[in-house]
Amino acid sequence: MNEFMQILKKGKEKLKQSDITTFSLDAELIMGYVTGESRERMLAGLVNEISDDNADRFLDLIDRRASKYPVQYITNYQEFMSLPFYVDERVLIPRPDTEILIENVIKCCKNKKNIVLLDICTGSGCIAISIAKYMEDISIIAVDISNDSLMVATYNADINNVLDKITFIQSDLFESLAKDYMNVFDIIVSNPPYIERGEIPKLSREVKDFEPRLALDGGNSGLDFYRKITKESGMYLKNNGKIFYEIGYNQGNAVKNILVENGFRDIEITKDLAGLDRCVVGELE
Repeated sequence: MNEFMQILKKGKEKLKQSDITTFSLDAELIMGYVTGESRERMLAGLVNEISDDNADRFLDLIDRRASKYPVQYITNYQEFMSLPFYVDERVLIPRPDTEILIENVIKCCKNKKNIVLLDICTGSGCIAISIAKYMEDISIIAVDISNDSLMVATYNADINNVLDKITFIQSDLFESLAKDYMNVFDIIVSNPPYIERGEIPKLSREVKDFEPRLALDGGNSGLDFYRKITKESGMYLKNNGKIFYEIGYNQGNAVKNILVENGFRDIEITKDLAGLDRCVVGELE
């Protein structure tokens, strides 16, 4: 076995011993990050050597991953909707389940012109950026309370070449939106914090210890943000405008009721590939 593969194997063994279920993939991703080599070349046995500096750096990062630090934060990379996204501790790591929300929005907007969309709690920008990338005739406002998140989102919009289609605004939900935005939006979309506060200590270490609590904590019931956003959304949506939410697996009926109480109709709940509630959409009466 060549030197490169020996170091890679050592990293995999360390992660396996640390109960990292994706030990093999994570070690390969970290090695690729350190050396610039592709997984394909590694797995094909086309890489034989590694410098001492890179070997030391790789093993240091393996130790960090062994402590449950997310591999996405180590590599500063997460693919989402087949697009590249930079991520670090300032933002929640985009999850594949959120792609369902985006697909629903795109489907709703098919064949429509001059769409104006508001993305609330944009975080890394993955929702706004993906929609901007896959829809031509759209203008997007993306807001987040965290200026740190907006710095990441702006960078991601730049690397995905959609910066001209998105305006980023630091705002606590609707708070900093000018009156000019009232009754302007065809669609509001949000993946807000929705974890019940008491459940956060039960989450995996990767999530509870390293991802931003601000992006997780939905209050005691997990529904705080749905209530706040829905209550104010009527002032910003056009007549017959729609609101799209990502939700927790057990929140479908509760969020549906919040929408009904605030004048929304034709409410639909979409399930994910596991058969769990994942998205809710409603139309303003």
